[in-house]
Amino acid sequence: MPHDSPAPEPIPLSLSVPPRPARGLTEDLVRSAAGHPEVEVLELSASDAEIAEFLVRIAHSDSGFVARTDSGARALGIVAATVAALMGEDIQAALANPDIAFLAGLKPPAVEALREVLLAIETDEPAAVSASLAALATGTDR
Repeated sequence: MPHDSPAPEPIPLSLSVPPRPARGLTEDLVRSAAGHPEVEVLELSASDAEIAEFLVRIAHSDSGFVARTDSGARALGIVAATVAALMGEDIQAALANPDIAFLAGLKPPAVEALREVLLAIETDEPAAVSASLAALATGTDR
């Protein structure tokens, strides 16, 4: 192409990073106990008051946590309590009486906020805990 020719029309390019696929509420949440020295671990055998105090502190920090339990009911409770902590709601009430319909209906941004705080639920009973959390499964979890 000679130098005195008109420049070709520019071609627009998209330089943005595609969004991360949405994680489901329970997708890959439960795993076998492995130990994570770099992440805080919350034993769900603690009292409801101790769990609430922990969640108040960690919910708005820069790091997440791993919950540890073999109880499916306690696993449901920690999901609900973590959401309550993020929303400024009654943590102990959510821990004791998780609102399954509300949790299953969380929108992707709310699920992502939860998953940035509650990194995993570790257990020696993954099948039982996963079965309890199945009530929370959304379309992206299946």
